[in-house]
Amino acid sequence: MGESKTVSTMQERIKKDIETHPVILFMKGSKLMPLCGFSGQVVEVLNGFGIAFETRNVLEDDELRQGIKTYSNWPTLPQLYIKGEFIGGCDIVMQLHEQGELEKLLKRL
Repeated sequence: MGESKTVSTMQERIKKDIETHPVILFMKGSKLMPLCGFSGQVVEVLNGFGIAFETRNVLEDDELRQGIKTYSNWPTLPQLYIKGEFIGGCDIVMQLHEQGELEKLLKRL
């Protein structure tokens, strides 16, 4: 019983984070010090747009690391959300960026 309450609380925390921040990246490390190449690539792309964005370091919280995968039903990290919408991981973000679609999503902010 305690575990399901914890899971529920984590899901609520994730939902609140996503709703509160127009652009949020769940990643390994921080935007100042990404701790994996994929997270670093997404941070670099977002920095290139000069926008403000929030990050959450899943390496500091194993509950968050598992919780975000459950929340999005997506098995890998990083995970980018824009205006409450799950965009995807590194490959999808890079593809959208190359196609000019990421810029359109960010301009809606």
